[in-house]
Amino acid sequence: MRIEINNLIKEYEKKNVVSIDSLKIDDGDFLGLVGNNGAGKTTLFRMIVDLVKADKGEISLSYINGKGITVTVNPALSEDWKNHTGAYIDEGFLIDFLTPEEYFRFVANVSNIDEESVKWQMEKFSTFMGGEILGQKKLIRNLSAGNKHKVGIMSALLARSQLLILDEPFNFLDPTSQNVLKDLLTEYNRETNATILLSSHNIAHTVDICKRIVLLEHGVIIKDLINEEGSAAAQIEQYFNT
Repeated sequence: MRIEINNLIKEYEKKNVVSIDSLKIDDGDFLGLVGNNGAGKTTLFRMIVDLVKADKGEISLSYINGKGITVTVNPALSEDWKNHTGAYIDEGFLIDFLTPEEYFRFVANVSNIDEESVKWQMEKFSTFMGGEILGQKKLIRNLSAGNKHKVGIMSALLARSQLLILDEPFNFLDPTSQNVLKDLLTEYNRETNATILLSSHNIAHTVDICKRIVLLEHGVIIKDLINEEGSAAAQIEQYFNT
């Protein structure tokens, strides 16, 4: 999926939280969004998926619909793009009175994913789940923070959408799960050519897997770097060390 952002402004209490003149994200981009707390990363993601309305400016999404035709829409004015988007931003995306099995079944039903595809996906996720998600007879609300996070991430991956958005996906995960997730996301991007956007405070993981790094501070893009074999690492580290 292609994303184009122009003259985007979001204010809270007369303070700019996001102020982006122009940002273009192409099909298949694997983009990492980095920045300190309050940089506007989550707000930007929420605007892209139409959970927060922009005060000014425009976001447009271009995707291939079921008939193989490229469609360009403003997400605030259209609904069909949601069929091509997977996202997990926070626990509010979960239905926590369900078990993980029930929740995955719900996501599959609303996304028209057949049982065989769900089974295949669960097998791919088996190492990531670490034997702690399925078959536990626990509601999502009773899972640990890390396992809730895993359920949210897997639900976003389930439909293998053209656009995948993950906010702080490495949070709450142990080191082994973080490394498994890096492999899952890299494979997902390679197999589907989906556009992936993730934000993270973990600079090392972000540089390891993302092909492009955007540094956001106080809502403004400071750097937009192509990241070939970790080439963006030095500039990112220098920025945060000054």
